[in-house]
Amino acid sequence: MPLLKYEQIAEDLRTRIANGEFGANDLLPSGRDLAEQWGVSRATVVKAYDVLRGDGLVVARQGAGFTVAETPLARPAGGRRAGSARVAGGAPYRRLGVPSRTAPPPRIAEALGLGASEEALRRARLVLLDDGSPHSLVTAWFPPSVADAAPRLSSKGPISEGTTHYVRRETGRFPVEGTDITTVRLADASEAQLLEVEQPAAVAVVLHVAFDQEHRPLVCEEGVTPSHVFEQADNYPMG
Repeated sequence: MPLLKYEQIAEDLRTRIANGEFGANDLLPSGRDLAEQWGVSRATVVKAYDVLRGDGLVVARQGAGFTVAETPLARPAGGRRAGSARVAGGAPYRRLGVPSRTAPPPRIAEALGLGASEEALRRARLVLLDDGSPHSLVTAWFPPSVADAAPRLSSKGPISEGTTHYVRRETGRFPVEGTDITTVRLADASEAQLLEVEQPAAVAVVLHVAFDQEHRPLVCEEGVTPSHVFEQADNYPMG
């Protein structure tokens, strides 16, 4: 399905930011300039910028328009329902180590449909609370078909536009369905150290798998959150 005009504008700005044309805190083109360039109304441009704000990619500056966000945001694993903004539940994070290809644990391999000896690309991050303490350890695993087609996933630095948009831009594949499975167990020694909890410590584990248009797994994320900061809330109609 072709992108709507505001989506095209948002995607163009996203690409320009990703390519380094605009860096952190740089002022982005004005609504008037973009409206003239694209032959659209100012309202359409505002809608495009609203999309980028929802992604946490740009911020509004009083009297100055929009600038590129200084600190990329990340979300804990799971809860990626349609229409959910990246800034909703998004928080600062710290990238852990360097992305690498390795054979994932059996539960991850099964979720990605990989054989026992097949490798996946592993990216890990530590999502932080407002005071800078750990909230959640998230490990993302990408199957070879995605990692090969989207080489920046293997780079150490953050992908400012977000991995979902980047993968879509490089591969044409995007998530249309997600599965979240939440279990509880004790943290292992490495997890306890990163999450700054003393063992034995209970953790909630969310296994999130995103599937594309052909129901092929795009990514499997495992989020490990200490019990003292884990909370799950649902609002729903009754009657």
